[in-house]
Parts: sequence; structure tokens; C-alpha cells
Amino acid sequence: MIKFIVSHTQLPESSVQNTVQLLNEDCTIPFISRYRKEKTGNLDEVQIGAIVTYKALFEALDKRKTAIVKALTEQGVLTSDLEAAIAATTNLTALEDLYLPYKKKRKTKAETAIKNGLEPLAKQIMAQRSEEIEHAASNYLNDTIINEDLALEGARHIIAEWINERTDIRNNIRYQLENYAVIATKVIGTKKEDEKAQKFRDYFDWSEALKRCPSHRLLAILRAENEGFIRVKIEIDNERTLDKIESRLIKSNNACAEQIKIAVEDAYKRLLFPSLSNELLKSAKEKADTAAIAVFSNNLKQLLLGSPLGEKRILALDPGFRSGCKLVCLDAQGDLLHNENIYPHAPQNKSTEAIKKISSLVDAYKIEAIAIGNGTASRETEFLVKRIQFKNPMEVYVVSEAGASIYSASKIARDEFPNYDVTVRGAVSIGRRLADPLAELVKIDAKSIGVGQYQHDVDQTKLKQSLDTVVESCVNSVGVNINTASTSLLSYVSGIGPKLAENIVLYRNENGAFASRNDIKKVPRLGGKAFEQGAAFLRIKNAKNPLDDSAVHPESYALVKQMTTDVKVAMNELIGNKELLKKIDLQKYCSETVGLPTLQDIVKELEKPGLDIREKAKVFTFNQNIRAITDLSPGQLLPGIVNNITNFGCFVDVGIKESGLIHISNLSDTFVKDVNEHVSLHQQIIVKVLEVDVARKRIQLALHKAS
Repeated sequence: MIKFIVSHTQLPESSVQNTVQLLNEDCTIPFISRYRKEKTGNLDEVQIGAIVTYKALFEALDKRKTAIVKALTEQGVLTSDLEAAIAATTNLTALEDLYLPYKKKRKTKAETAIKNGLEPLAKQIMAQRSEEIEHAASNYLNDTIINEDLALEGARHIIAEWINERTDIRNNIRYQLENYAVIATKVIGTKKEDEKAQKFRDYFDWSEALKRCPSHRLLAILRAENEGFIRVKIEIDNERTLDKIESRLIKSNNACAEQIKIAVEDAYKRLLFPSLSNELLKSAKEKADTAAIAVFSNNLKQLLLGSPLGEKRILALDPGFRSGCKLVCLDAQGDLLHNENIYPHAPQNKSTEAIKKISSLVDAYKIEAIAIGNGTASRETEFLVKRIQFKNPMEVYVVSEAGASIYSASKIARDEFPNYDVTVRGAVSIGRRLADPLAELVKIDAKSIGVGQYQHDVDQTKLKQSLDTVVESCVNSVGVNINTASTSLLSYVSGIGPKLAENIVLYRNENGAFASRNDIKKVPRLGGKAFEQGAAFLRIKNAKNPLDDSAVHPESYALVKQMTTDVKVAMNELIGNKELLKKIDLQKYCSETVGLPTLQDIVKELEKPGLDIREKAKVFTFNQNIRAITDLSPGQLLPGIVNNITNFGCFVDVGIKESGLIHISNLSDTFVKDVNEHVSLHQQIIVKVLEVDVARKRIQLALHKAS
């Protein structure tokens, strides 16, 4: 396993060995990367994640090898050479090729021919020595095989199966497919005018080299096929491929060669091409899935680590027209204080009443900021709020509503607000997202947050694994206040999980706030391993020991205490004292288990304990004259917010219902390899309008250089 992982990751063998050992001890990626740097050789989360991936691949390969060896043993066909070949195989495709000749199949034409006694004839043809092969075929006639043509046909079926099972031929066709295959599409005639099919009209008659087809396009093509609008096929130069197979098999110019040539064509069209082209398309889909999942994961990370406003008293508005705007007031901890509806827009148009109501609630609840959902009637509501003359300066934020409706109807929301309907819960979620995006968004299925690329078309198991890893990484990199965190947030803390998260909240409700990290050990079923994994990521504000509100692990408390003794100051005097911390000779504290990487992390944390790695939220204002797509025209420069990133560009909210696309080619005057090198999710930028297609509701933008 270690050699397998090292060969794929190029990481040091000792680092891989120690990381695998830690993973086998049920240590999590965040814990290993942060608190076991000496063991791993300072590997980061990405490198440890790669070890996890290849460890799982090796285990799957090993499991399949065991199953195949068992099957071959039971059939009595396992030779020492075959067993050695299986043991040496390092990928599943090669392994399945080895097993193919022995694999139990449905009844085949070759099997029928063998039962009819035609295998010797097939061997005679393959030997290519006989000029009178038709005469030879007459020796194999019986009640079933009544003439020479049937005998030769049966022999060719056997030869075709032999050809299909040859690894060298399969690999050669794979090479041809990987390098020269074309993916071609045609619209299904009856669907050409279908309204739902129009978004796929670019693929009504499309072809390109499969290896150059970008992941987003392949997923779009496959979705169009799945929805029944187009037909997809893989094409290749069949004559060239057949010639290559024939050159491997045909060594004569007699009647046998003609029979082999017919068998080659049959094997290729009936067995090899259908199987291997499907294998290729499946492989391309897996690569496209991986690329799409990477895009989604990267976007999700940026979204979860979005700028929090912090503990502020917030008035949140979920805008609407006919049904009005749901308004809620939240305290600094995000608890609901008040809710009601206002109707400032058409058809009621009670804007004066709404302004008075908002103004009075801001005063009554000492509101410090206003959050407005970015859905229907968002701009109109923003204009209304900005007309209000508040007694004190008021920050107004437009907040993404993506997934808020999913949350509001969820069990989590019902448990939090059993006495309120979905509209109240949705508005609360908008307000809480402004205060702390991470704490609120972990309550929603990541697929519903709206930052993906074909997330419903990719492998759902792999997608969930990747997104869960991202959420876990974000939660642990920020840290969690154990006395205010929800069950959802706590469940992503290293070593905790859903059940222990519930136990923590129950214990907190019954016994009050945790006073120290040691108190965490009192939670039912939270054992030593869970404490080791999770304690440093759980923070306790205003604790007696200031290290309890830091990323310093409890296992290092004695080390920090020794430092304070050596420099002759109290703990409170050392924390935050950069000059004094610089003077500490870290080499003095190195041991077999603690090295410089851990000591440097401790000192960095002591400089600013519990520092939030996220930037604070900033107010953003859209162009007040742009309210609909019809207000746009080429050449305009507009402020916008990046709201989704894909491999082909990014989407930008310019303050209207439709987001505009900055194609990757319009991000820079030079070649752009990675969109993320030029923009990040929720970044505030200036864009230039290039093209507006009102009918298709498409907006083409360019990144303005000044931004």
C-alpha cells in the first residue's frame, strides 16, 4: 500500500507510512495536518487528502484481487504465473483484462461453437498453414453444423472472442480511442422544437475530439442525452484501427487469413468497440465529474469562509411582491426577537408604512445592520431601505438566499423554530448568514447552496465525500465556540460527528455553558480519542485558562506553561506580547514528539489567540440605475459580485435577476489557465458589459482592468 501511494503522490515514504498509521487510528485530516506535523513531515490537508484517496483506491484494488483469485481457484484455472500477474497489477482496468477470459459470461456465440466441437477448426485457422480450410471445415459437420459455411462461421465466433480477450489488442484500441476518438451528437428530430431542448441547441449537431472536450461541455452533452434531446456516439477511424489489429494477427496470404480478417471485423464491431468506447466515455465522465467536483468544492470553501459581520443585532428582510417582505429582528447571538410582514411593493404599495415600521424596529431593538435577501424584489427593497433616515449610520447588506428555502423546510429549521413557519425561518437564515456564513450554511445540503457546476449530474457519492471534507476543513480552520454552536456546526468538528454533537448540546442545555476544555470530557460518550481529535478546535470564550480560547492543543498546555515560567511572566502577559514571544528559543523545547513546526504554530497562535482567519464583511452598492436586463447596454462599467465560478469563467451578480458571465477568455488579455487565479467567490469587482441577449436572458461581461 505504501509503495502504491508513494508512486501516485510522490510524497516521502516515511510521511506516507506515518500518515496511514494515523488514519488507521481514526485520526481526521484537520487534526493530522494541524497537530501531527512532526509525524507527517509537515504535510498539508491537500497532501493528506491525496493519501486518503490512494489508500482507498489500493484497498478497493486489493479487495477485487482477492475476489478474482478466489473465483479462479474455484474454477481450477489459477496458475502461478496468473497469480503473479494479478498480484503485480496496479490498476483495475488491467486487472479486469486479466480476468476477462475466465469471467462467467452470458451464453455467447463462441461458447455455442465450442460446444459444437469447432475449437480445433478455430485453432487450425489461427495457425494459418492450411490452403484448403473449407475442406478442413467439412470434417466438423454434424446434426447442428450442416455445412462448411456454418462450421467456418462458428470457428470465427471463437476467434472473435479470443481477439476480444487479448490484452495487447484491447490496449491498442484504448490508445486509438484515447488519442483519436471524436464525440458526436445529433438532435432527435421530434425534440428539435421542444422548448426545454433549446438550452442544449449548441449540441444539436456537434462533434469534437473527446480528449479536448472540456468537462463542463461533456456534462452538458450527457445531460442533454439523458433528458432525451440528443443522441451521442463515439467515432473513430475504424479502418485504421482494424488494420492495426490485422497486422498483429495475420501472417499469411491464404484462405485462413481471409477467415481471420472477417473474425477481426466481427470482434471489433460486436465486442471490442462497443465495450471499449463505453469504457472510454465512462472514464471521460469520471474525469469530468472530478473536475466539476473540484470546482464545486473550491467554490464551497470560498463561500463557507465568506466574510462574517460578527455578533451584531441584525434586522433581516426576505423580500417579495404580492406576499410582502418577511421581516425579523435578531439579537447578537442570532436569536429571534421579533417577526412580521410589511408590504412596501406592488400590488399593496404600502411603502410609507413599511419605512415607519423598519425605522421603529431599528430603534426598538438597537439594530446595528440590515440584511436583505437577493431574490425577488431585492433591489426594490434595498432602494426602500436606503431611503430611510436612521438616527445612526446603518450598514445595509444584500445576502445570497441560495438554499434558504431548503433550510426553512428542513428538520433542523423545524427543531430550531417549531412555532414559526417557513417564511420566518428563511428570513432568520438570511440574517444569520450575514453574521456568520459558516455557522448558518453548514445546516444546508451543500448541493443546494448554488455554487456548483452540473452538481446533479456527477457521481453523488464522490460529491458528498468531497463536500463533507471541505465543510470539515472550513469548520476546523475557523474553530467553533462550543457554548453557542448549533448541532450542525459541532458535528463537523474533528472527531465529534452528529451523535456527539447532539450530546454536547444536550449537556450544555442541562448544565449550562462549558467553563473549560476539561469540562468537555464530562459529555456522555465523548471519550479520550474524541477529546484528542476535537478539543483544540472547540473554543471557550472568557475561560479561566486563556488557552481554552485558542488553537493551542490541550496536550501542549504544559509546554506553554513552561515557556511562561522560563520568561518569568504570567500567561496573560505572554499572550499577545509579540516582542517577548520572539525572544523565546524554540529549540530548547524540541523533543522526540514536539518539533519546530508545532512550536512555531503555538507561538503564532499566542500572538493572536483565537483570531478569525476570515475577513470582516464589507458593504457593497450596485449601480442604482440598473434594475432589469433591459437597462443594460454594451460598454457600461458596473460594480458586481462574483456569485459562481466554473472552469469556463465566472458568473457575476450586477444587481438584477440574471447573472452575467465573464468567459475565461474575458478575464485577462493574457492566457488564463485557472479562473481562481483572477477572481474569488463573493469578490467585489468592476465589469464591462460586452453583449446583452434579452431573449435568451444572457449577459456577456469582461473583467475591467481597474478591478
